[in-house]
Amino acid sequence: MTTTTAPAPAASLAAAGGAPGARRARAVLVLARAEARLLARRPVVLLFFAVYLAATVWQTYSGHAGWHELTGREGMADHPALQDADRATQSGALLLGLALFVCADRAVLRSRRRGTDEHFATLVMEPWRRTLAHALSVVPFALFTALVVAFRFTCDALRPGAVGHGSAAELAVAPLVVLLAGVAGVLLARLIPSPFAAPLVVVGGFLAGTLFTTGADGAHWRHWLSPVVTEDGADPFPSALVGRPAAWHALYLAGLTGLLLGAALLRSGGRSPRVKAFAVLALAATAAGIAGQSPGPSAALLAARARVSEHPETVETCVARGATTYCALPEWAGRTGDWAKAVDRVRSLAGPGAAARPLTVRQRVETRYGLEGSSAYDPLTAPGTATVRTRWGGNRVPEFSVGLASVLVAGDERAGAELCDGRVVTVMWLALGASTDPLEALRDVRLDDSTEGSASVLTPTGGLRMSAAQTTVVRTLLERPRAKTASAVKAHWTELTAPGTSTARVADLLDVPGVGHGKGAGNSCEE
Repeated sequence: MTTTTAPAPAASLAAAGGAPGARRARAVLVLARAEARLLARRPVVLLFFAVYLAATVWQTYSGHAGWHELTGREGMADHPALQDADRATQSGALLLGLALFVCADRAVLRSRRRGTDEHFATLVMEPWRRTLAHALSVVPFALFTALVVAFRFTCDALRPGAVGHGSAAELAVAPLVVLLAGVAGVLLARLIPSPFAAPLVVVGGFLAGTLFTTGADGAHWRHWLSPVVTEDGADPFPSALVGRPAAWHALYLAGLTGLLLGAALLRSGGRSPRVKAFAVLALAATAAGIAGQSPGPSAALLAARARVSEHPETVETCVARGATTYCALPEWAGRTGDWAKAVDRVRSLAGPGAAARPLTVRQRVETRYGLEGSSAYDPLTAPGTATVRTRWGGNRVPEFSVGLASVLVAGDERAGAELCDGRVVTVMWLALGASTDPLEALRDVRLDDSTEGSASVLTPTGGLRMSAAQTTVVRTLLERPRAKTASAVKAHWTELTAPGTSTARVADLLDVPGVGHGKGAGNSCEE
């Protein structure tokens, strides 16, 4: 009887040419490329990545002037703060990660579903190397995400209105999350070889993560265990005051990805010293990342934030343009030209004396309550001083114009916030009369987005209250030819800006019919 003995795997590899280690590595890469192509053909992956790319293009180009003309919309993306723009690239990665988590899990279980697991025992490649190949198949998707992130951030950085500085660690979060999710799907398939496990883990993980990271104590360290921590709501902070542990968080995500990969390799039989050392190193990186990102803002950071919030003049740079002095935080110094255009539009409609009255535009930012705080700004009492916030573009422009006009009419922001008589009409005309689309600007600054009835009007430090009669007068003035109304306002400027002037009297002076002396047309704040 003749017995045929199969050559050892190492001998077979050597006979095929090349060192056994190099041949094994090349085989892993070939399998990883094949699995990546299969993943890319999955409908769920294609759909999620297509939606992600389309959303990125929309968000990127929706701030450009040409896009405004095409779509009729304008937003604050015109003037991005790069310390916020880097975080804006992160949230979309969660959907991509979800798709890859489920599809990578199914890819590993393909052989089990098709009943071909027993055939792998006859192959040269060990199970843990196949697991490594599945994990590496996710890398192209992480690289694609990195390219999309770089594209979006670069477009923001190249805009003329961009300010501030981005963080490479913040930009790394999206691709790291995609990579982490794919590796987690591979590990889950090795731990629980069931096609129902991934959907259940997605639902259970979402619920558990929500409860854990938003516990009753609101602990900072819990918050940062989430893969993506966007923290938005407040106006853009100066870059030095953002205070996010972005680098530690990136290390945490990278270490956790490596730890899950190490666990998947060990589960698949990879017991070599190199695999064990890799798992230990990943565990150390994860622990270091958690330790580094866990402490809250330092005392020095909190003190710096309080200083900028309470005394912005101590860090601002001021420049005079005509009769107006513009005081900006260092990173926003280049934006004074945009503010000056808005100021010039308001001044051009003011009456004698007010058009050349000394004014100060002071930038303010509230940083004491963190990146998610949206606290109101108290009106200033300094004469002739108007607030401009760190967010600019879109509705913020007419809101600033209303605040500036109230200072021109009432003398300071505190007095301007208390206006309730016919001077409200004068303020709204000054603020919006020179706009490209005055009626649209009126809608933008009103909380109800209307041009009828009473409503609150937004300003950088709060707002005004417009009665129904005042709204009628303002709308009529904005619908008329600008030159006609401007001439009448300047001719009657003294009476139009006098305290106690009623709305009905303003309507008479500006030749607006149909506004009598009834409810809302007098000189009180009552409707």
